[in-house]
Amino acid sequence: MAGDTLTSTGYIKHHLQNLTYGRHPDGSWGLAHGAEQAKEMGFWAIHVDTMFWSISLGVLFLFFFHKAARKASTDAPSGLLNFVEWIVEFIDTSVRGSFTARNNLVAPLSLTIFIWIFLMNFMDLIPVDWIPYVSQMVGIEYMKVVPSTDPNSTFGMAFAVFFLVLFYSVKVKGIGGFMGELTLMPFQSSNKVVQILFIPINFILEFVSLIAKPISLALRLFGNMYAGEMIFILIALMFNAGLVLGVFGGLLQLGWAIFHILIITLQAFIFMTLTIVYMEMAHHDH
Repeated sequence: MAGDTLTSTGYIKHHLQNLTYGRHPDGSWGLAHGAEQAKEMGFWAIHVDTMFWSISLGVLFLFFFHKAARKASTDAPSGLLNFVEWIVEFIDTSVRGSFTARNNLVAPLSLTIFIWIFLMNFMDLIPVDWIPYVSQMVGIEYMKVVPSTDPNSTFGMAFAVFFLVLFYSVKVKGIGGFMGELTLMPFQSSNKVVQILFIPINFILEFVSLIAKPISLALRLFGNMYAGEMIFILIALMFNAGLVLGVFGGLLQLGWAIFHILIITLQAFIFMTLTIVYMEMAHHDH
């Protein structure tokens, strides 16, 4: 597919374009045919491919883990059950090491985040032309298969974690305690007048720190996965540049794919670990 009907620039743009559904300027609803139409649809446009692959991978995760749970017994585990138990034990150890409060939501949340993000990241290891080529054969013009390269999905997950952090911050500390954290630290004084003068400064510093949590979560995952996908696309361009470059591109693709296995796992682990840390901070009453 690389270079068959598109220039190098067109090929890159095509592979980075989401299948977008939204409202056209004339009032009709439908799929966008190009980046300009997608831009005209505005904020409420939906990236259909991101929704499809993220939901499908989530269902796949639930299916296999439910299947393993139904086979659970006191006997020695094997196969899928052994793998699932190893993952659950790994997540449980991570939660126990970073979360000191009592909340039955944190461990399932961490498990879901790690597996779901890992599966979304893993789609980056599928050759970049395979699924888009099949999609074009059935009449679908664009198809991005790595949901974590879409900032909409990474910000969606990050804001979900952020809302949980806000909820438990208020639940554990109360409105007064939560507002106190935002206005009475880091600068403090025994003098009440000076402390009042510190309140706006403290609020600005703490508010920026609070908002930085979901933004850093989302952009870290998006940036690393987007860069990885771009490298795969650039390597794919080499396959139509002659035999020598094609062979060299194949070696590069293999090496990058092996290294990328570490990246996709690490990014899922970092997102999960920071979620646990942020939840621990929300439960920690100063």
